[in-house]
Amino acid sequence: MPTEILMPALSPTMEEGTLAKWLVKEGETVSSGDLLAEIETDKATMEFEAVDEGVVGKILVAEGSEGVKVNTPIAVLLEDGESADDIGSASASPTPAEPAPAEAPASEPTAAVAAASAPSAPKSNDGTRIFASPLARRIAAQKGLDLSTIKGSGPHGRIVKADVEQAEAAPAQAAPATAAATPAVAAPAGPSSDTIAKMYEGREYEEIKLDGMRKTIAARLTEAKQTVPHFYLRRDIKLDALLEFRGTLNAQLSERGVKLSVNDFIIKACALALQQVPDANAVWAGDKVLKLTPSDVAVAVAIEGGLFTPVLQDAHQKSLSALSAEMKDLAGRARDRKLAPHEYQGGSFAISNLGMFGIDNFDAVINPPHGAILAVGAGTKKPIVGKDGEVDVATVMSVTLSVDHRVIDGALGAQLLQAIVDNLENPLAMLA
Repeated sequence: MPTEILMPALSPTMEEGTLAKWLVKEGETVSSGDLLAEIETDKATMEFEAVDEGVVGKILVAEGSEGVKVNTPIAVLLEDGESADDIGSASASPTPAEPAPAEAPASEPTAAVAAASAPSAPKSNDGTRIFASPLARRIAAQKGLDLSTIKGSGPHGRIVKADVEQAEAAPAQAAPATAAATPAVAAPAGPSSDTIAKMYEGREYEEIKLDGMRKTIAARLTEAKQTVPHFYLRRDIKLDALLEFRGTLNAQLSERGVKLSVNDFIIKACALALQQVPDANAVWAGDKVLKLTPSDVAVAVAIEGGLFTPVLQDAHQKSLSALSAEMKDLAGRARDRKLAPHEYQGGSFAISNLGMFGIDNFDAVINPPHGAILAVGAGTKKPIVGKDGEVDVATVMSVTLSVDHRVIDGALGAQLLQAIVDNLENPLAMLA
């Protein structure tokens, strides 16, 4: 029986992608593990492997197609002894770029054969397609079964003959019951793109098309700002001891080709602080809070057209030189969009450093499900009043901790920020 190859979800946040390149052609034989295509997700371009063996019977989505929804059929795989004539309704699935015809003319023999061999592809109550084999659809129609109530056991949840035979007929009114639920009230939308464009009629501008990454950033951060109850804690940190210690270490490590940055110390300080204040090492999980044991720290990396937040796992256990090397590797591959999903997902805490751009201070948006994010500004020379009342000059860095109030309360957030300050102002203690 022909098997549909579906657009895969290559990351938990992926809803659609671009089929950048096919690595196989129709008629080619593939085995499990063979590369089928290159798919551009919201974060990276990744290779997609076959999970079954067979012959590529038909490619349904053309190379370069954008906005291909996850679980959309993109190709059909044939088993031994099958031919393109066995594809039937699978080949009739339109690509996202081509709308499905409203009704095929009766004079077309191919459409007539397909219609005779199996009922049209059914859809669930919410309009999404139900994936089932032609034989399963015929048996379901004969027995009066609603396919939306049957759970598929085939590849990617496809309903097969055995699933239908095991199902029992249900009252006709049973299936629509859940659909009668009151729909959620949509959040107020801003002006449409056409409305905005009309405001600038007669003015010269360039229209920049949004890629998958920019669309995802816009959606996720809008959601975060609207649904995560942020509050902000601010502190100034004296960096003179850290800068002196960093200079000494870099001089000693120069023969090994190691050069530590201030950001490496910040990562270490935050990782240790999460161990010192373990209740703050947590994430929001919908109806519960997950309190993590290791310190997995994400660091924002700006790339062309967006950003990544690669995660340094077990950062509290790693030396400064190891953190520095790992961060350089992750940042380099992030800029090339070569990170695997597990390298930029997870973590409980993030760091966003704009100090190298001369920014004194700013408020960062939490990246769910993280419990907090530290916004780091530039270290600048400022006059300070010492304990003895005398005015002195020190290198001071301003930081802002954005906190999810569902996970971390004010006093707990203050303890976490105090631990970060103490670690950075006493850098020798971080090596103890």
